[in-house]
Amino acid sequence: MERERLIKEVWELVEPVVLARGLELVEVEWQREPRGWVLRIYIDKPGGVTLGDCVKVSEVVGDLLDARDLIHHSYHLEVSSPGLERPLRKREDFERFAGDRVRIVLREPFSGRRTFTGILRGLEGDQVVVELEEGEVRLPYAGIKKAHLKPEISF
Repeated sequence: MERERLIKEVWELVEPVVLARGLELVEVEWQREPRGWVLRIYIDKPGGVTLGDCVKVSEVVGDLLDARDLIHHSYHLEVSSPGLERPLRKREDFERFAGDRVRIVLREPFSGRRTFTGILRGLEGDQVVVELEEGEVRLPYAGIKKAHLKPEISF
């Protein structure tokens, strides 16, 4: 099964289970790693997820995936928190995390570059507004390849 189609099917299967537990489905990844194939599911909730949240979702999702038989070879299922550098995927993410530092990578160059790091100001129509050191930029939401929080960590 092609990667994008599998991710979409897993997302559609898993999201109702996650939502029913008061959680948010943040991301689904499917990739080959040195130890084999890994299906990684990221969940979140205000205040962060607990190990218990991850275990419960993993058990239910594992049973659901086995029953649906979407993946026809061995793989590892991981359910975890998205961490500090949480991916931004949905339109709501770009509104919810306004004021936070982000890193956005576009599919195609915009103003001569593809990567932008700055303070997210929000979403206006179909444009993501980011404050860069050199000023504000409006990036096409549909052109985003990847985006995630990029907190500044100081010691």
